[in-house]
Amino acid sequence: MMKIQFTKMSGAGNDFVVVDNRSGIIPDPEQFAVKVCHRRYGIGADGLLLVEKSSRADFTMKYYNADGSYGGMCGNGGRCIAKYAFDEGIVQTKVFSFDALEYVYTATQHAPNVYELKMKNPQDFRARQTVAIDDQKVYVHSVDTGAPHCVIFLDENPGLGKIENLDVYGIGRKIRYHKLYEPKGTNVNFVSVNTDKSIVIRTYERGVEDETLACGTGSIASSLISASRYSWSKPVTVNVKSGELLEVGFQKNGNEFTEIRLKGNAQITFRGIIEL
Repeated sequence: MMKIQFTKMSGAGNDFVVVDNRSGIIPDPEQFAVKVCHRRYGIGADGLLLVEKSSRADFTMKYYNADGSYGGMCGNGGRCIAKYAFDEGIVQTKVFSFDALEYVYTATQHAPNVYELKMKNPQDFRARQTVAIDDQKVYVHSVDTGAPHCVIFLDENPGLGKIENLDVYGIGRKIRYHKLYEPKGTNVNFVSVNTDKSIVIRTYERGVEDETLACGTGSIASSLISASRYSWSKPVTVNVKSGELLEVGFQKNGNEFTEIRLKGNAQITFRGIIEL
């Protein structure tokens, strides 16, 4: 029987179990993620975040989805693990770095519960492709912002309904597994555009296999494609399902985006010990 200390955290409604694994106390993170993320028999979370050693940054972040699969970059998780590292004394300055998926990210603390991440430049833009869902054509845009994302604008697809009564699970699941995104699938974001150049999004997350209250890399993907489509300047305010706001900043040169930044809330929900 092992006793493992954990911290439950929330980033704009995306929730995580965070464990300091620099000593290697978690030998099987995939199985551990399934156990602790279960909302009936475990702690309950969208994913597991592990702090591990790094040879080129202050620490390494490893992210596992609730189903045990190794996730892509997680923007909300990145802010949470940044706060965890600062609060636990793993880092001592308000600007620091961490390694994730062979890329070094920069984190900045703006307030005790507000962190900003400098993210990877987006890759693999694909604008306005068509997928068929139940004999209905759906126009989709795609981009990789550290994790693959599909972005669906509801003004392009009025047949899907309004953002507040959308079948995120049903439609999202079909597009997540669509042949256009084989073999690994994609995350699916539904976007409603406001007149003040902000957006409202709802996201079906791969690995969680359901709608989540927020998605950081999905917010970035939706913001960048919105900025490209509507010729917006930075930053874009994102209204997520939890009711919280995320801010996505960037530099735009033509259709190229650099200096991507994600700013938002990260907070501790509770701490505890789990016996395995």
